[in-house]
Amino acid sequence: MTRIRLITLDLDNTLWNVDSTIRRAEASLRAWLGEHAPAALQIYAETDLTEFRQRAVEHAPDKRHDLSYLRVFVLTEVCVAAGYSASEASTIAENAFAVFFEGRNQVDFYTGAKEMLATLSQDYPLLALTNGNANVDRVGIGQYFQGAICSADVGASKPDAEMFNAALKYGDCNAVDAVHVGDNLIDDIQGAKAVGMHTIWVNLTAQERRHDEPMADIEIKHLNDMPAAVAELNNR
Repeated sequence: MTRIRLITLDLDNTLWNVDSTIRRAEASLRAWLGEHAPAALQIYAETDLTEFRQRAVEHAPDKRHDLSYLRVFVLTEVCVAAGYSASEASTIAENAFAVFFEGRNQVDFYTGAKEMLATLSQDYPLLALTNGNANVDRVGIGQYFQGAICSADVGASKPDAEMFNAALKYGDCNAVDAVHVGDNLIDDIQGAKAVGMHTIWVNLTAQERRHDEPMADIEIKHLNDMPAAVAELNNR
C-alpha cells in the first residue's frame, strides 16, 4: 500500500489563474511608471523587450530562472535607455517592481483552493513547487505550507529533475512516498513522473490530453476532489 508522506503543489494555474493576475500586476506597473517615470514607460510600452531580457541572462546566466531578477534588470535597463542615471534607474526599477510584485501576489483563488489546502495540510506536509515567483505568505496561504521552492532557488525550472529532487530533499522524502500536483502535463506531470513521484493532474479547464502527452496517476477537474484523490493513491 502506498503511504503519501509529502505533497508538492504547483501554484500558478493550479490554485489561481496566473494570466489574469499578471495582467493586473502589469497594468499597475505601467500606471506607476506613467506617474513617476513617463520616459521609461514610453520605452517599456513601445519597445520589444527581448533584447533587454537577453542582456539580463548574459549578465547573470545563473539567474535565468529568477523571474524577479529578470524583471528588475529589464526595468533598470529601460530606465537607463530613457536617460535616467544609473542610480535613478536602479531606484525606479526597484520601486516599480515592488508595485508589480504587490499585484503579482493579489490572486483570485480557484473555487475550493483554500478549503482543499486546509484539509490536506491537516494530514500531509505540503510544499509549494513553482516556476513562478508568487510568495505563499503574501498570497495568504503560507499557513498551509511547510515550505516553498521556486525555480530561482534551484537554478532550474520544471520539468527539470533538479526541481523535484530539491523538493524531495527538502521534505526528507523518497519519490515513491510523494505526490506532485499541477496543471501542466509537461512541467508538472512529466517532470514528477521522471523522478518516480506519484502525480495528480489538475485539469480545471477540460483540456484534452494528447496521446503523446504523459498520463497522470489521477486526473481531477475540481479542487474539492483533491483529498479523495490523495486518499485513493494511499489505498493503492
